[in-house]
Amino acid sequence: MDLNCKLSNKACIPCNGGIPPLKGLQLSELHNQLGNGWRIVEEHHLEKEYFFSDFCEALSFTNKVGALAEKEGHHPDILLAYGKVKIQLWTHKIDGLSESDFILAAKCDEIT
Repeated sequence: MDLNCKLSNKACIPCNGGIPPLKGLQLSELHNQLGNGWRIVEEHHLEKEYFFSDFCEALSFTNKVGALAEKEGHHPDILLAYGKVKIQLWTHKIDGLSESDFILAAKCDEIT
């Protein structure tokens, strides 16, 4: 079974704060399950750029990610440009990464 599927089959869990963000080995293990071009930036957030042939395709993907984010209750920062969408994920209440960030990242990969 593909490890990415394991993450994408989970649901994002709302964070109420009061827990530390993931660091070190915990981040590496989740990142290894995710792969697919996602980068961990300064142990604070995940980011990835998706490329499309034109603005309409990029916008369509952006709208699908927005609908997914609403469904999961976990909202990324999204930068839309001609032929490109950049997704940044982190859990704002803990100012760092949680498992839900990796779950939503895996689900974004399934949209493309």
